[in-house]
Amino acid sequence: MSTLYYDTFPSPIGALSVAADAAGVHHILFAQNRYDAVGRARWQHDPDAPLVREAREQLLDYLYGGRRSFDLPLAPTGTPFQLQVWHTLAQIPFGQTWSYAQLAHAVGRPAASRAVGAANGRNPLPIVLPCHRVIGANGALTGFGGGLPTKQALLQMEGWSPRQGAAADDLFAASAAGTR
Repeated sequence: MSTLYYDTFPSPIGALSVAADAAGVHHILFAQNRYDAVGRARWQHDPDAPLVREAREQLLDYLYGGRRSFDLPLAPTGTPFQLQVWHTLAQIPFGQTWSYAQLAHAVGRPAASRAVGAANGRNPLPIVLPCHRVIGANGALTGFGGGLPTKQALLQMEGWSPRQGAAADDLFAASAAGTR
């Protein structure tokens, strides 16, 4: 295993940590996330490592309203299903939300909302792979590694409102019913 270089830095939503190597960004962590002590053994603090610096700059640019998408090489580790879910998260447009059912449908497993939710909860690259854009079928905010207040802040920064999330899900349900 190669060494991961990381930095922890303040942001408008609290401290964030980014870990990367030459292959790409592996982790984005919120301050309250627990670190795997064994995995952390191969982490070396280096705020000037090129991908760490680039990820930090892009995250801060996004959080301050100057960026709507990310252009970073990513290197998440997961099962094939998790990787498929995480890849699909990147397709949710800025300022929009999908329900877990919509995400399950998008990955080709319409009956797997719970499995999709579990994969979403293990996303190692929140914000960049926007798991914060996945909400409950009723438009309610549901679990997020950074906490629900952070999820709400990220969505509101993107122009989302609670009613908008429910309306989008109603539209999806009507569309799906019409295709049967």
